[in-house]
Amino acid sequence: MSDIEIARAAQKKPIFEIGDVLGIPSSELVPFGHDKAKISQNFINSVQNNADGKLILVTAINPTPAGEGKTTTTVGLGDGLNRIGKNAMICIREASLGPNFGMKGGAAGGGYAQIVPMEEMNLHFTGDFHAITSAHSLLSAMIDNHIYWGNELDIDTRRVVWRRVVDMNDRALRQITASLGGVSNGFPREAGFDITVASEVMAILCLAEDLADLQKRLGDMIVAYRRDRSPVFCRDIKADGAMTVLLKDAIQPNLLQTLENNPAFVHGGPFANIAHGCNSVIATKTALKLTDYVVTEAGFGADLGAEKFLNIKCRKAGLSPSAIVLVATVRAMKMNGGVAKSDLNDENVAAVKAGCPNLGRHIENLRSFGVPVLVAINHFVKDTDAEVQAVQDYCSEMGAEAIVSKHWADGSTGSENLAKRVAEVADAGEANFSPTYADDMPLADKIQNICKNIYRADEAVMDKKISDQLRDWEAQGYGHLPVCMAKTQYSFSTDPNLRGAPTGHVIPVREVRISAGAGFIVAVCGEIMTMPGLPRHPAAETICINDQGEIEGLF
Repeated sequence: MSDIEIARAAQKKPIFEIGDVLGIPSSELVPFGHDKAKISQNFINSVQNNADGKLILVTAINPTPAGEGKTTTTVGLGDGLNRIGKNAMICIREASLGPNFGMKGGAAGGGYAQIVPMEEMNLHFTGDFHAITSAHSLLSAMIDNHIYWGNELDIDTRRVVWRRVVDMNDRALRQITASLGGVSNGFPREAGFDITVASEVMAILCLAEDLADLQKRLGDMIVAYRRDRSPVFCRDIKADGAMTVLLKDAIQPNLLQTLENNPAFVHGGPFANIAHGCNSVIATKTALKLTDYVVTEAGFGADLGAEKFLNIKCRKAGLSPSAIVLVATVRAMKMNGGVAKSDLNDENVAAVKAGCPNLGRHIENLRSFGVPVLVAINHFVKDTDAEVQAVQDYCSEMGAEAIVSKHWADGSTGSENLAKRVAEVADAGEANFSPTYADDMPLADKIQNICKNIYRADEAVMDKKISDQLRDWEAQGYGHLPVCMAKTQYSFSTDPNLRGAPTGHVIPVREVRISAGAGFIVAVCGEIMTMPGLPRHPAAETICINDQGEIEGLF
């Protein structure tokens, strides 16, 4: 059966019963139908004195068209931990409509390791992304309105840095000219759109501790500059209060369940290649107060999602993971070893061995954070014993343990062995987490640190304009901020076709942006786009409603 058919056949429990498992009274749940709900802030406040559980991060090798199954493994591991008698839950991101209708698909997992309701989670869900889009758009409108009515703040219309957003892949909107059509429409200027998940509002929602913190961070956003180059903040436009009102429900975590009726928080969704790629701090920290183990994921490969989870989210939220699970597949190893996608079903042990250095690079990088690393081999039915053994042998040579997990096909029975080892490693208490750079390191050096130590580049190349901008931000008091690298997810380099574990390359930094409200500097590298485009044949072409009124084509 397809993922959507498996999800449709799920025997879901009423969401209040899932809340009971976590000790959440029905009065503290705001239901959205029968199978999803938001958690009230009152309940979140009431559990703050509870002891924290253990945080387990699931990440992966660089993604390939062969598939890695990071979310599927996250869900399978959470189910597996509950199967072996542990009190565990899952925290993942929400799905963006852009990749859903594009090429990547949804974000609910797959096979028999899914979060349900899959269709609703991958579409409008509880309206969080719509609220973020609306809040972002309100600020956009208020900036142009302020300029139209006299520009009291003396905004330089050439230096409005606040772009618009829409939750869709639409390359035609990357660069636009706004306010055409005459005097009544305002002052024409260049503008552009990002996808909603790249919005600083999304990043702020996922890093804010509560509503008060949310409004402060929104107010701190830099939206434009005056002619003297001094910044104009969102609070200067007086939009932060109304934006907070639009986001008051969106900031509350969403409670759902897996196919095996285990609890899951699904909340927030910043992209991992152009933002920090993690679910919300409020969801993760609340989950840690409710269960003994929290399994969460970071987007794309470990060089992007995990690096940002550890250097940005953990740093900002005071989190410390007890174990890291690095997901790999035999198919992806073969593709990294030079095998074409059409030939992946044929046994090729030599190609598996040739592709393993990508896995090895990620193991080395993750260990540098001081956290124990386990490798999960996400099993595909065409994998041969010899190919699996080749991956396990490579990991053994690196002093790492690789465990086969068959959660996609068998649910928690297939992830039981992985769950046992993860629990043992987390319980051993051997993690000694530390970010890879200090807060007081200069911003340019932070960029170089990531490029050299994580990507293994010779250097990051940036022109004088970018270096001067970084020094200006340091002078303005932003030098302590971490760096969020915007880079292709497909390679350690900025060339998406350069697979494996390349060295000797350079990372060209095209521009830098400041997300003063979210609390990080964005370094845009190579050809990465903050507004993706659709592929030649987008998934939207095959998504429809069948004769029974059921959605088809989601994956």
